[in-house]
Amino acid sequence: MNASDIKQLLIIIERQLDWGGASTWQSKDFEILNELILEKTRVSLSASTLRRIWGRVEYNHLPSTTTLDTLARFAGFENWRTFARQNPATEANPKEMEHLVAKPKQEHGWRLKIALVIIAVITISLVSMYVKKTPASLTKSTFSFDAHTVTRTIPNSVVFNYDVKTNPKDSVFIQQSWDPGTRVLIDKNLHQYTSIYYVPGFYHAKLGINNKVVKERMLLIPTNGWLGLIAHQPVPVYLSPDEFINKDKLQLPISAINQKNIALSPQPPMVEFYNVGNFIPVSLKDFSFRAEVKNDYHDGAAACQFLQIILFTDNTPVIIQLSAKGCVSNLSLLNGRYFVSGKNTDLSGFGADLSQWVKVSCRSVPGKIQYYVDDKLVYETPLPLYNENIVGMAYSFQGTGSVRNINLDGHDKTVFKAF
Repeated sequence: MNASDIKQLLIIIERQLDWGGASTWQSKDFEILNELILEKTRVSLSASTLRRIWGRVEYNHLPSTTTLDTLARFAGFENWRTFARQNPATEANPKEMEHLVAKPKQEHGWRLKIALVIIAVITISLVSMYVKKTPASLTKSTFSFDAHTVTRTIPNSVVFNYDVKTNPKDSVFIQQSWDPGTRVLIDKNLHQYTSIYYVPGFYHAKLGINNKVVKERMLLIPTNGWLGLIAHQPVPVYLSPDEFINKDKLQLPISAINQKNIALSPQPPMVEFYNVGNFIPVSLKDFSFRAEVKNDYHDGAAACQFLQIILFTDNTPVIIQLSAKGCVSNLSLLNGRYFVSGKNTDLSGFGADLSQWVKVSCRSVPGKIQYYVDDKLVYETPLPLYNENIVGMAYSFQGTGSVRNINLDGHDKTVFKAF
């Protein structure tokens, strides 16, 4: 471990985020980076820790191996050792490292991979605030960008059709979602590029020139009924329906995880259940959702019993996170537009004994979304300014968990019901 290697890793992350040099970042930027790292790696590095690592606060010690492993995973490497082995071990120079940054990562959606932990991420609205305006020289050109899926099953390939008329020196990229890690350079002289989405959801795919987004396309990656998976890099471990779909609930037993030779320690995997694009869209302005959830694993590093509910919309999702009462500081909430962090907001109402069934619900009332845990109102957020429609849902558990009594209403009518 040496300072030069660490500096190179930090520069790679800065270039992937495209927020400008870290010397210009504000306190809120480090808080958002904390959420993005949590969403992608399931590990929380506090904003104060990130400020120390980036030299914004005086600190004379090298980061721990755990911290470096987390940052390396966020940057797209397996761990710190893998990054250091690939690192040329020269003084950090952005131009010398372009081959590291431009190398496309394995493509998979995130969602939340958590998001969890995002999930997340964290999300479209959080990252979009950093998208820079397109220079006037680019807006004078004509660009086209479209996409279509090839199936309803997961994984799902997407065919992107594009037409880019631009300067020969310009570079062109396609980005699967809000996550800069899904960005890949494409041939500006061609007109098609295909990409695999390993996780369902609603994505904002982007066409960019010289690191600037010039076109976006909304893209629904649906499921054929319920889909279960265990989050894993680079490709999730998909579950057969009889492994997690029961008569009265969704549940993946711990024994099923063991049979797949997936370790539950030291870091337990994320078990996720999805249902996307299988019901009539429901407006956030008039909806009611409820479900009962339970985390079925709390050993070792899973003591927080973290779980997440996502209501995918045709814009930014609604994300509700729950945990054991002592871990609520790491929770966050997204209401389709506004992000709330447990680091600076009291989200203790979302803490519960998740070894038992817990009722979770949310609903729209004039101007607000209300959130309930065990029938108790625990938080309220403003409704998004723009109309958004719920198109799918997902449940994610640290370790594994169960869901039952799922109900989604729109205009006082039941639109989707399960178990």
